[in-house]
Amino acid sequence: MKLTNTSEYALRILTYMAKDPAQLYSAKSLVEKLNISDKYLRRLMTTLSKQGFIYSIQGREGGYSFRKEPSEIRLADVVDAVEGMDTYAGCVLGFEECSCENPCVMHATWIKVREEFLSVFTNTTLADIDFEQAKRY
Repeated sequence: MKLTNTSEYALRILTYMAKDPAQLYSAKSLVEKLNISDKYLRRLMTTLSKQGFIYSIQGREGGYSFRKEPSEIRLADVVDAVEGMDTYAGCVLGFEECSCENPCVMHATWIKVREEFLSVFTNTTLADIDFEQAKRY
C-alpha cells in the first residue's frame, strides 16, 4: 500500500520540520530540500496552516513554523487533514460494499493490514519519529 502524493508530501514536510521544530522554514528551503514542486508545497502549507498545524508568516523574513507541538500531531491527523483517513479505511479493491457479511476476495487479508496501519498512524506522533536513522525526507 502506498500513500497518495498529497499525504506523502504533507508527512514529509512536517516530519522534516519536526526535526527542528523551533526553526522557521522558508518555502524555498523546503522545496529545495524535499524536492516538492513550489506550487504543490505552497498549497499543502496553506492547508496545514488552516488546519492548525503550522503558522504561515508572511513577508521577506517569513516562513513556516509549528503552531502545535510535534508531540500533539498524530500521523493520522495529518492524513485526515489533507485528504481524509477514510481513504485508507475502505476496501483495498475499491468496492463500496465490503464487510464481513459481504466480503471481497481480499477482505480477510486486508482487514489485518488495515487495522495495523490505522493503529500505527493513530498512535504515532511527529515527535515519535526516529530522526537519527532518517536519511531522506
